[in-house]
Amino acid sequence: MTERVKPTVEERENGPLVFKGLRSMKGTDGRELEMKPVMVLCRCGHSKNKPFCDGSHKTAGFESRGGTPAGRDRILSYEGREVTVHYNPQTCSHAAECGRLASHIFNPAQKPWVQPDNGSLAEVEAVVAACPSGALSLSGNHKFADRAGVEVERNGPYWVTGCAIGGVTRAEGMSEEKFVLCRCGKSGNKPFCDGSHRDAGWRDSD
Repeated sequence: MTERVKPTVEERENGPLVFKGLRSMKGTDGRELEMKPVMVLCRCGHSKNKPFCDGSHKTAGFESRGGTPAGRDRILSYEGREVTVHYNPQTCSHAAECGRLASHIFNPAQKPWVQPDNGSLAEVEAVVAACPSGALSLSGNHKFADRAGVEVERNGPYWVTGCAIGGVTRAEGMSEEKFVLCRCGKSGNKPFCDGSHRDAGWRDSD
């Protein structure tokens, strides 16, 4: 049996993200997009043909690096009777899947904001699997939801699963199999998303 080659994503300096061998991708409406051997996606935030690159990065003065990450690169641990949840603020894209699925366990209004014993082990595991950025993990182990290779969050980043990306510095404990890539151009942790789109009120229409 022929082993399937793992899809890859490359950064073009001061330009787009180039995916090769990607097998599935969903747009902001959740629909599957037509796949091509090479997919060139916007990450400057200015394309008029989002999520695809139209060359706007050239006139927008987009730079591949720069800025200060919105969160600190550190591992915070929240211990429960059955499980300990780990969290790295720097890799969090603020997709809020955790609060949507289990606000009784993951709630920024409470202290600590993660309380594993407020729910079941199965609920905690489901949230960690749903976390698109891999900011949440269990004892260093990442869980995965059944997703397309790339899913485009409305007014947010690219959710990437099962793609290899090289030549980048990863935050502590960051997953190599799932991560979120900036597409607004504002992240201080490029190519990864740091939640800056939310703070800036960025929209797909920008």
